[in-house]
Amino acid sequence: MATCQENLINSIRIVGSGLIGTSIGLALAARGVKVEMLDRDPNAQKLAQDLMASQIATEPELVLFAVPISALPEVAKREFALNPTSKFIDIASVKTKPQLEVSTIEGAKGRFLATHPMAGREVGGAASARADLFEGRTWIYCPRFEDGTAVDADVVAVGVWLIETLGAKAIPMSAGEHDAAVALVSHLPQIVASLLASQLQKGSIDELELAGAGLRDTTRIAASDPALWKEIITSNASEILPLLISLQNDLASLIASLGDPAKVESFIAAGNVGRSLIPGKHGGKARDYSMLPVVIEDKPGQLAALFEECAKAKVNVEDLTIEHSPGQFTGLITLALSANDADVLQKHLEKSGWNVHAPR
Repeated sequence: MATCQENLINSIRIVGSGLIGTSIGLALAARGVKVEMLDRDPNAQKLAQDLMASQIATEPELVLFAVPISALPEVAKREFALNPTSKFIDIASVKTKPQLEVSTIEGAKGRFLATHPMAGREVGGAASARADLFEGRTWIYCPRFEDGTAVDADVVAVGVWLIETLGAKAIPMSAGEHDAAVALVSHLPQIVASLLASQLQKGSIDELELAGAGLRDTTRIAASDPALWKEIITSNASEILPLLISLQNDLASLIASLGDPAKVESFIAAGNVGRSLIPGKHGGKARDYSMLPVVIEDKPGQLAALFEECAKAKVNVEDLTIEHSPGQFTGLITLALSANDADVLQKHLEKSGWNVHAPR
């Protein structure tokens, strides 16, 4: 573990004790940084404080805003007034609006760095916080305001240090570019997942029992916090609206073409192309993996045993899916590996007596 002398800051006040704020606090506290957790909800604040032995930072070197966008104007004005020598960072899911709010505070622009960690979980709150939440993730920061005003170099340096210390990859971007990008890769998927999941209310219990991994995958983020997403969507409505109109047009075209096999095939093929554009592991080019199906018994320890075999075979599992139908005593584990690793693991598992099938 790094010592406090290696840190660019020794103290931080985090205003907002939700998932992101508390996760940042946990990671920094583990490095010896004095962390003060605050929240308007006393129960949330107490839990976050207890998780990391939160301390009072009377003159915090860094103040981090981890509050809803609607609360930022009041919180920012208060904290800038209370801490005239501190540096400031926010982690809101949109960036244009926080910059505009801070611009109204005299002398604040150079001391404020707008950032956004591309990380989270379907469940929120301090109880769900993890110190490793940001490892391997992208974290955007905006070194300039939209009017061209540069954030002070020492503030940017602390922000980048924080991002990289928490294991994320720091990516500079303008606020406008950020908001347009997240509308496409984050906000639109949330809306689509929520709309799809809402349709399930019309299904019967018997119909829903037929659900498999595909439905769970496409609706996973529909379990997100409605109050949080209300703020995000309304704050970035101008960037989301044209995407929804485009989606509406595509949906109308599909509805009109449901009886035309060629057009339906073209619609599905377009989705294949779009999905192939999603970057692969560590932000690199997407890779084509071999999928290795393994049937396991439905009993404790089987999944752990399978991964132990992967370690013995010295192969790297890139991803996996688990499918288990009600009433069955077996489950299907599909492992994503490189073509070579899939071949090696298949032979190893066959020799060890596992019920493994040919990779596809």
